[in-house]
Amino acid sequence: MIVLLASHSVFNLVQRTAQACTALAFNLRRKSEFLVALADYSIKCFDTVTKELISWMRGHESSVFSISVHASGRYAITTSSDTAQLWDLDTFQRKRKLNILQSVGIQKVFFLPLSNTILSCFKDNSIFAWECDTLFCKYQLPPPPESSSILYKVFAVTRDGRILAAGGKSNHLHLWCLEAKQLFRIIQMPTKVRAIRYLEFLPDSFDAGSNQPPPPLVKVIEDLPKSKLSSGDMKMKVTSGRVQRPAKSRENQIQTRILKQDLTGHFENKENELSDGLNKKRLQILLKGYGEYPTKYRMFIWRSLLQLPENHTAFSSLIDKGIHVAFLNLQKKYPIKSTKLLRVLQRTLSALAHWSAIFSDTPYLPLLAFPFVKLFQNNQLICFEVVATLIINWCQHWFEYFPNPPINILSMIENILAFHDKELLQHFRDHDITSQVYAWPLLETVFSEVLTREEWLKLFDNVFSNHPSFLLLTVVAYNICSRAPLLNCSLKDDFEYFFHHRNNLDISVVIREVYHLMDTTPADIHPDNMLDVFVALTKGQYPVFNQYPKFIVDYQTQERERIRNDELDYLRERQTVENMQAEVDQQRVEDEAWYQKQELLRKAEETRREMLLQEEEKMIQQRQRLAAVKRELKVKEMHLQEAARRRFLKLQQDQREMELRRLEDEIERKVHMRDQEMASAVKDLEMRHLELEAQKRLYEKNLTRNQETVAKEIREDVDAYRRKVNLEEHTFHRLIEMDQTQNQKTQKLIEENLAKAEQACLNTDWQIQALHKQRCDDLQRNECYQEMAKLLQKNRRKEIEVLNAMMEKEAKKWEEAEEKDFRLKSEKKASALSDASRQWFLEKEINDALEHTEGPRCQYEQVASSCLPRTSPGSDVSEVDASTWISLNQRKIQWDTMEQDLLERVRNLRQRLTAQARNSCQTPHLLAT
Repeated sequence: MIVLLASHSVFNLVQRTAQACTALAFNLRRKSEFLVALADYSIKCFDTVTKELISWMRGHESSVFSISVHASGRYAITTSSDTAQLWDLDTFQRKRKLNILQSVGIQKVFFLPLSNTILSCFKDNSIFAWECDTLFCKYQLPPPPESSSILYKVFAVTRDGRILAAGGKSNHLHLWCLEAKQLFRIIQMPTKVRAIRYLEFLPDSFDAGSNQPPPPLVKVIEDLPKSKLSSGDMKMKVTSGRVQRPAKSRENQIQTRILKQDLTGHFENKENELSDGLNKKRLQILLKGYGEYPTKYRMFIWRSLLQLPENHTAFSSLIDKGIHVAFLNLQKKYPIKSTKLLRVLQRTLSALAHWSAIFSDTPYLPLLAFPFVKLFQNNQLICFEVVATLIINWCQHWFEYFPNPPINILSMIENILAFHDKELLQHFRDHDITSQVYAWPLLETVFSEVLTREEWLKLFDNVFSNHPSFLLLTVVAYNICSRAPLLNCSLKDDFEYFFHHRNNLDISVVIREVYHLMDTTPADIHPDNMLDVFVALTKGQYPVFNQYPKFIVDYQTQERERIRNDELDYLRERQTVENMQAEVDQQRVEDEAWYQKQELLRKAEETRREMLLQEEEKMIQQRQRLAAVKRELKVKEMHLQEAARRRFLKLQQDQREMELRRLEDEIERKVHMRDQEMASAVKDLEMRHLELEAQKRLYEKNLTRNQETVAKEIREDVDAYRRKVNLEEHTFHRLIEMDQTQNQKTQKLIEENLAKAEQACLNTDWQIQALHKQRCDDLQRNECYQEMAKLLQKNRRKEIEVLNAMMEKEAKKWEEAEEKDFRLKSEKKASALSDASRQWFLEKEINDALEHTEGPRCQYEQVASSCLPRTSPGSDVSEVDASTWISLNQRKIQWDTMEQDLLERVRNLRQRLTAQARNSCQTPHLLAT
């Protein structure tokens, strides 16, 4: 529910109803409140300012589609398809209910503007007008003419309430004059119009003011001049008329006071408009004058006097806790005919028990709350708050001696009775009658047992309007006013009967006596000094009630729980015993029935046995006749069986021959298929072998080519190096170089021949092994034919793995070759640097020798110095030759070692590659074996 403020262009969320809305109504007496009908057939009242739920009204059994509010905002009519209900919006109680036949549905029920008339329109086109206060039928509109008869669906009334417009599923619109009670006009709409969905009168200056709000009716009270009145007398003239502007006041002009007229024709004081504006003193004066409040306004006055907060949220939380365990079996102790009244009493008591734990153990709480529950059974919230306010204020100090009666309160009553009527108190004492007999029954039932409904309401008009001590003084006044019959009683049963049943006593006399006691009771024993003043319930949440001995209540609660558990155990055991007893009885009945059945079966068996003996004699004779017939039939049957057996054996033999032929054909077909498969498999294997051979030759060719390329590169490098060495040492060791060159060539040729021989041996061994394995494969091919398909798949997987391994190995070898190539290039660079430095050194030494020596000797020394640097100017030729010879020998040995290592590595590489190729070819055979 959202309220839109058009002037400020904002909206406020009021409530979330969780139900679809079917009707809305505003303009209640309290302007901030509004009514809403929901899909669960209930009507709720919300306040747009506090955003709280004010009341919750139930009673409809179908969806409410219309809500009409009286012009005063005090009454509302809710309409559904089967009923219409009139509600008092001051107490939110239902006043009247319109019930109709199921065949005649309600179309709409609403108030006429500015009048006390209710207009009800039914689905059979009948329209009735009712008086709001008495619900007396004022008139009925005549049926429309047959020429323009339509079923009315929508209605609208002018603001002065004189003209009624009605339409429906037709293009005709009927206008009724409610004053003349007749149809005075029929308006025909265009032919395109098939039905009228909604009607509304708009204000206009040309309607002669019929749709303008008329000036309000007022009551004019004229005070007559004082000269015409006698002393102490005053007469008032009351007239009805329109509001007029008063003329200027003169000396003897009539003074007028204009009062607002209500729709019932009665006067209301302005202070009675709102509950917050009621004056308690003026109410007390009114109460003393009339003795009671008006029945029409009693509930409204009570709510104002008790200042009920109407805490819907707090009450809902108490109700949501469910029925308290202490009141589950309330109907057994207090059998109430009305199921609704019992349910409301149960909920109210449960809410009180959830509010404070002591109320679940208070035995007289149902007696205390029952009259209020019966009075407010249509509004459980008000009922609960009235009872709670009564307990907090008028039941002060009642629970201090719990679970015993309030001895302190009873002592106060006894002291007051002793002061005002000692004779009656002495009479009670003489007959051993305590205050628990003559006072406590009246208090715990709040006089509901000894008074009628009207007397009780009259009494509590005075109780709620006075100090909480008024209730205690009422007990004393009741005893004093009943002293005559009480003094005649002598038995305790008579006293108990008197205070538990209605007596011939005027309640007005009792109330007057209470006011007398309030004025004449001394201050030292007056209850006003011992009881607190009235305190209303708090707004929002209810106050905590803990004015009782908590340990006693807790102990009783524990004991009651223990007793309840014991009772449940006892009931469970008793139920078990009863079930066992029922089973035993059932078993006994079944046994008796079985014995009877057996006896009947025995007798029947004897009868049947006699019958069977007779039948057996007859059967023997028949069997003898049948035996002869059977023998004849048996002989015929044997002949027939023999013939059938022969035919069957012949048929079986033919079938077996056919089966054998079929099996032979199947075997031949399978043999042919097997041969074809073997041939195809052999071809596949041969193709595979050829592929492997081709791959092997290609690989060997590539390997040979690579080996030759590598050897060529190595030889070229070695030759280049040797050429450099020869160029360097050509001058000093030509003969030595020739010898060394010849030795190197011979050694190189031998090593190459050796490598080729080893390679040839390896190849020959591999070919021999391959031929041997091929022979083995040929011998085992017939044995392994059935597993060939599986093994071929496994072989393919393994070949892929081997190829992957070879590719990985090849990649590693290429990486290793790249690393060695990089190392070789580094060594070449270092060698080139050393050659350049050595060349530069030799040229320098030669130049130095040419400068200092002459002749052949100088030439010889220059050649010698080109190999070794000079050590000293005085060194001789023999020392230079020795050092040069040593350095050349060391270099020769180093290069020979490097060349042998390189050849050895090439040889190992060839062997490894050959072994890998051999293993790749051997793998299929190994897997097959």
